[in-house]
Amino acid sequence: MTRRWRTLLAVSLIFLSAACTRKPGTASALKPTAFGAALVESSGGKQTGAIGTLLPQPLVVQVNDEQGAAVTGALVDFNGQASVTFDPPSALTDASGQVTTNVALGSVAGRYQLTVRTSTRAQKLVELNIEEIALGYQEQLGFQLDNKYCASCHDPESTPERVSNYDNLEVKPHPFTEGGTFNQISDDDLTAIISHGGPAINKSALMPPYGYTLNKTEIESLISYIRLVSDPPYHAPGTVYTRK
Repeated sequence: MTRRWRTLLAVSLIFLSAACTRKPGTASALKPTAFGAALVESSGGKQTGAIGTLLPQPLVVQVNDEQGAAVTGALVDFNGQASVTFDPPSALTDASGQVTTNVALGSVAGRYQLTVRTSTRAQKLVELNIEEIALGYQEQLGFQLDNKYCASCHDPESTPERVSNYDNLEVKPHPFTEGGTFNQISDDDLTAIISHGGPAINKSALMPPYGYTLNKTEIESLISYIRLVSDPPYHAPGTVYTRK
């Protein structure tokens, strides 16, 4: 093979690789047949899922007009960090004014902000921000432990797999998403209350001890999960956060 052909082959492979790995842009080839004035989340926000996998439920948004009626045929685009994928990334609203997309978060645990966009007839951009949470290995273990030992009391909502005992308790436990409460409790105190029960830090005796049920790694994973799902978000003491 001559040097010229080797060079042409190398250039071709570079372009082929770029074409295979190129991510679709935010521009869409779809053409709207109608325009709305507002975006509303129907379902799928505030979910938690394992890193790099599809969220348990699809994200559904609706486009409404100025009177609040659903709009059919409006173009909706979904955007997020580079590692977030949407299927589809763009779509036209259906007869109910809604668009559904499946979302896979990135490979790093944390909070992901998704942006949904549509345009008015005057080409004014309308945006809706939606937050999702990706669980790393440690947080996934904490999530599993929450479902097994904690959610029946700390989560007031019952599911087909689990009946909540929340309403039967005289002292209502705080949901783990209640950052206003849990953000004020140190890791050491959370470890104490999980290990030795509520009285360990002068809390309700209805909180039982799990020190003989959970090992140190499991307790740390549960705390890591609580920190990640707290709303407002938890900021570790002594850490300074600057606006980008």
